[in-house]
Amino acid sequence: MRAYERLLKYVVVPTASAEDVEASPTTERQFALAHMLTEELRGLGVVDACCSDSCYVYAHLPATPGCEGAPRLGFIAHMDTVADFPGEGVKPRVIENYSGGDVELGCGRTLRVSDFPHLSTLAGRTLITASGDTLLGADDKAGIAEIMTLVERLAGEEHGPISIAFTPDEEVGRGTADFDLERFGADFAYTVDGGPEGELSYENFNAASAVVKIRGLSVHTGSAKDVMINAALLAMEFNSLLPPMETPRLTSGREGFYHLSSVKGNCDSAEARYILRDHDAGILALRMDTMRRAAEALNSKYGEGTVSLTLREGYRNMVSKIVPDNMHLVDNAVAVIRSCGLEPRIRLVRGGTDGAELSWRGLPCPNLGTGGYCYHGANEHITAEGMDVCVDILHGLVKLYSKPLA
Repeated sequence: MRAYERLLKYVVVPTASAEDVEASPTTERQFALAHMLTEELRGLGVVDACCSDSCYVYAHLPATPGCEGAPRLGFIAHMDTVADFPGEGVKPRVIENYSGGDVELGCGRTLRVSDFPHLSTLAGRTLITASGDTLLGADDKAGIAEIMTLVERLAGEEHGPISIAFTPDEEVGRGTADFDLERFGADFAYTVDGGPEGELSYENFNAASAVVKIRGLSVHTGSAKDVMINAALLAMEFNSLLPPMETPRLTSGREGFYHLSSVKGNCDSAEARYILRDHDAGILALRMDTMRRAAEALNSKYGEGTVSLTLREGYRNMVSKIVPDNMHLVDNAVAVIRSCGLEPRIRLVRGGTDGAELSWRGLPCPNLGTGGYCYHGANEHITAEGMDVCVDILHGLVKLYSKPLA
């Protein structure tokens, strides 16, 4: 079975995770896909495939005779999708011999070449989209499909020991919350959770989040002179104290940002939530200080306790866990990608991956592309041929790591 055929089965299973939920998994619906994958792995002959109580799927392919001394290689993908855009009722569309032009998705939405120029390079392929009213869910069900197709391909072939894991809750930053490294049992791994085929990432943002709560003073507007403190206006004032050019829309590459992800409130109270990102941990710390100074300035102006700020650090940049001690993971991936006829796309992740957290926990874990584009919204798309190449890359890595490291 080709990888895209598996993808079509997986995307119709709703698996959105949820913010601000401490349970693992954050949503029970993720178990449906976890149990499906467990049974599929067993059907492929992976006898120890199992789903944990926390919705992690673990499986292992023992080394074939003669390859027992090879390093233990792992592959990881996540099952959940974002909750920011509808993920239920997914109706994937398969467009064979795609023309390379605009695609009417439905619901008044069009996938336009003017917005996404790379579409013209996909002409002649089998393009897969959703129907305009949902995301597709290829992030990261494409990665799952490619790993499953690799397992099927390896039947009867020589290979070293291979560990597989499918995780919940990656999209809400909890994909490794209950990840059992000992149970996974790999020396190093790759997450399969990136963009176009041939993409390789081993550097990502450092992350933090901020919650700003504002206590206003609501009185009748007719007697508000020198008394009213409008919390909603203070939320706007707080945001005005942050660097206006350092937002996601206006930054790229290694440039970090402040992102106002939500704001709500009225005269009496307001709340604003931010995410802070930077590839440099020191600069991220300065961003957090800027937030603190903004809160202090407003408290000095309007009274202590008007603004409360809660900062929380998140994932960290994996690069120091890859360079220099584990550069073989990068060098070998580059070699395999080139052997598949592609020039590697070395990409800085302007976000995080399960691999970043796992690298800091002792499992070096760069990220590989899945062949997809425009994740997290109605314009999400992928090609069957791109997915095939991603499977070839995974297969090539297995072959390279089927003998002891030099």
